[in-house]
Parts: sequence; C-alpha cells; structure tokens
Amino acid sequence: MIRIAVDCTGGDNGSAPIVDAILEFLTKNSDAQIIAFGKKEELTKLEGKAEIVDAPDIVPMEAGPLEAMRMKNSSIFKMSEYAKAGKVDAMVSAGSTGGFLSLSTLILKTIEGVRRAAFVAPFPTKIKGKKVVILDIGASNENSPEELAQFAIMGSLYSKYIFKVKDPKVYLLSNGTEEGKGSPVGKQAYKLLKENKEFKGNIEARNALSGEADVVVCDGFTGNIFLKSSEGMAKMMSGMIKGAFKRSIFSKIGYLFVRKGIKEMTETMDYKSTGGAMLLGINGVVVKAHGNSDQYSFYNALRVAYELADIDLVSKIKQEIK
Repeated sequence: MIRIAVDCTGGDNGSAPIVDAILEFLTKNSDAQIIAFGKKEELTKLEGKAEIVDAPDIVPMEAGPLEAMRMKNSSIFKMSEYAKAGKVDAMVSAGSTGGFLSLSTLILKTIEGVRRAAFVAPFPTKIKGKKVVILDIGASNENSPEELAQFAIMGSLYSKYIFKVKDPKVYLLSNGTEEGKGSPVGKQAYKLLKENKEFKGNIEARNALSGEADVVVCDGFTGNIFLKSSEGMAKMMSGMIKGAFKRSIFSKIGYLFVRKGIKEMTETMDYKSTGGAMLLGINGVVVKAHGNSDQYSFYNALRVAYELADIDLVSKIKQEIK
C-alpha cells in the first residue's frame, strides 16, 4: 500500500480540482491510500474514500521558512509531520513553493551526504515519447560545483528508474559546448563531472530539448529561468499557430490536413502531463505540483508521487550518495 499525503487547499484553483483528481486517482490505483489535508468542510466528497485531516491554515505563496514553521495548523506543516513520523510514503502540494520546500527540508532533513536538495522535472524533447531530466529548476539561487556534481548523480538515478534509461547521458547546461565555456562555478563543476562516466560535456540551451541528453544539470537560478522561458515559449507558439490557422477560410481548411500533427505537438509540449517537480535529496518523496493545477495536472502529480514511492527512489539515492 502506497500512502500519499495531499495538500488540498494550497493551489490557485482551490480544493475542487484536487479533490476530483484524488477521486480519479483512487479509482485507478486500488493499492494507494490518500491522506487529505485541508479545510474539512471542503473535503466532504472524500469521506469514506480517503483519510481527512483538518488543516485550515494556508501557507502564503510569499511565506519564508520561519513563517511557514510557525503555521502548525497548515496542511503543508501537518503532512510534513506525518512524513517525518513514517505515516506516509509521499507528499504532494500545489501550494507555496517556498513554504513546501522549506518545511520539507527542515522537517524531513536532507539525506546524509547530500549537500543541497534539488528540484527535478522532466521536459519534453523533439523525440516523441522521450523526456529529458533537468535539475535544479529552482530549489536554490546559487549552487557550488560539488552540488552540481551531486545533482548529476541524482538526476541520473531519476532517469534510470522513472524513464528506464539504462545509461543516461548527462550534460552540463552552459553557454557553449567547449570545456572552457561556462560560469566560474560551471567550469569547476565540469572538472568534477569528468569523473562521472555518464557525463558527456556541456550543452547549450537551444539543444537541451533536442533529445540528445537524458539529464541536464544546472544551478537553480539558471534552471528556473530555463523552465519559465520554455513554458512561455511553448504558450506563445501555441497561440501563434492557432492564430495563423484562423486568418482565413483557406487557412482553416488547411488546418484540417494538419490537425493530427498539431495535436501531437500540443500533447508533447503540455507541461501538465508531467505533474510537477520532485525535490530530490531529502528523506522523503516530495512532489510540487503546478500552482495552477487543474484535475488533469494534479492527477499526474499524484501519479508521479506514487511511482517514486513505489520504486523507493529515496533509498536508491541514499545508496548511491553513500
């Protein structure tokens, strides 16, 4: 039985889509148990189907670590305590990223030997069905060369066990492919990564989603910029394509011939299918869903949490880091 703690009240769209996602998830995963945290009166649809823990407080999006720690009646705080006590195998939240990250790290602690936790997320590539793992995408603003070297190890394990890539190809995000390129931290990280047999060198942002790489390592500031730029570009391109086909009756007719390809491209670029990001490097499975998650997106966040807990990725990271 995989036990998943869910923050039902922190998302931008309220509890309704999260509750619906839970109900859908339970119908498809009979060996899963959901412990729902949130305002009890908003979770009545889950009665008899999930354990409900009343947690009326919501951690603000801009909350810092100290404020989040003081809010002991919040859903994020309570489910972190459940995880620490071993009552759940995974946690999922669409709420405050800073609050969720802070509480998860402070309460569950980082794995022994891990210098810094990292947010990891799978990105689509131009190769149909293939994902590239990119980390860190925002857990920290600054990282040391040693931390980047550890990100490569954790990202490689994620690729191996989630996407079944036997020998992941690991790259370092840089402003050029040559060894001498990159920031001062990146150059030092390159020297450390050369000892990793899976490391293939630097990769530029324009090629990060080409399908060549299985894992792309970067500091959290750079990764977050890459994440948001990619999402913005995908949204812009989608809007431009729709606009192009609406210009005239002839373009609308043309759309009928290419709509299958457009649909495939849209599905490939849909970030909601990935569910969210996992915080790697701490003593627990922690999945941060998109803040504006709808039912489909949050369902996929639950799916990711289930898979990570089922394969016990945390134990595998512990073994590798040790």
